[in-house]
Amino acid sequence: MAKKVRKRACDFTLLLATLLLVFIGIIMVFSSSWPEGIRMNDGYYFLKKQIFAAGLGLIAMLFFMNFDYRIIKKMSRLIYFISLASGLLIFTPLGVVKKGARRWVDLGFTTFMPSDVIKLGSIIFLAAFLSKRKDLIKDFKKTTIPTMIIIGLSCGMIYLQKDLGTTVTLGMTLVSIFFVAGMKASHLLLMIIGASVGLVMAITSDENEYRMRRLTAFLDPFADKADTGWQAVQSLYALGSGGLFGLGLGKSRQKFFYIPEPYNDFIFAIIGEELGFLGGFTVILLFMVLIWRGIRIALNIEDLFGCLLATGIVALITVQSLIHIAVVTSSIPTTGIPLPFVSYGGTSLILYMSSVGILLNISRHVKLDRS
Repeated sequence: MAKKVRKRACDFTLLLATLLLVFIGIIMVFSSSWPEGIRMNDGYYFLKKQIFAAGLGLIAMLFFMNFDYRIIKKMSRLIYFISLASGLLIFTPLGVVKKGARRWVDLGFTTFMPSDVIKLGSIIFLAAFLSKRKDLIKDFKKTTIPTMIIIGLSCGMIYLQKDLGTTVTLGMTLVSIFFVAGMKASHLLLMIIGASVGLVMAITSDENEYRMRRLTAFLDPFADKADTGWQAVQSLYALGSGGLFGLGLGKSRQKFFYIPEPYNDFIFAIIGEELGFLGGFTVILLFMVLIWRGIRIALNIEDLFGCLLATGIVALITVQSLIHIAVVTSSIPTTGIPLPFVSYGGTSLILYMSSVGILLNISRHVKLDRS
């Protein structure tokens, strides 16, 4: 009973930054999806779905915030197995093809993206796996090879869904967990070389010719702005026309079918257009606060599993946010990556809010300033 009395409060700054990002996301999803909604005879279609997902996400976050994260370690193998099984559902009749990619599973009452489940499942499993091998972290045969198999399996499941952007995001996240666990620098170099070779092969293969076209379009998007450079050019137009203060909430021009899926893969461009540099900077600042608090939690938790789990969650949010913003600003080739907490998407929102819930629970076991 004494332990229950001494239960600490969670990290309030982390909680506030997350809720603000979700709130901004709901407003921006409504604004950017309005034209698409009108075309579907319901301007509020995307807003209603996003609010519903945010409600479920909040329940999940509150649940995990009060659910001892150490129990997750015991369930890590089961969680990982379920996440991989959800990925295999894509290749059953439940799998749904949208825009040429098979990435969704239709359960009848709802659809979900298994890639989001695989991301969290593999982070939990790898954190648990490495925390049990803390004395053998530098052992190539006993730790590095099994870790490479786990990373390969997790990323391979997502790559089969023709989602290279998410594959790279997860790969970088899992390698960062292994790096923090104390892997050898030579092993890291080996993994980077292997990943680079795999990435080059994925881009240059004949069956994925569109990826090569995206790469050449990135080098000069304005050279073919009517075709391969279209998304990048329209995104830059949106950001450029926003200026310092933006055109005003709801006054975006690029959301009127110039940018494909402005409420998802290019939502940051609409934020820049409607809310200007200050709006975009505010969103980046909230992500920086969230990441900073997450890093503090990972650094101060005494339990290795808690440290690696917090590292994985923070790395995933960091990498995905960076890739989304880099794509929107044409700093890297175009790839479909949503902005965590902000972009439209029920599975993504619920999974990210659940992840923050786990992070908040870890913060309750840390001796640091809560404010």
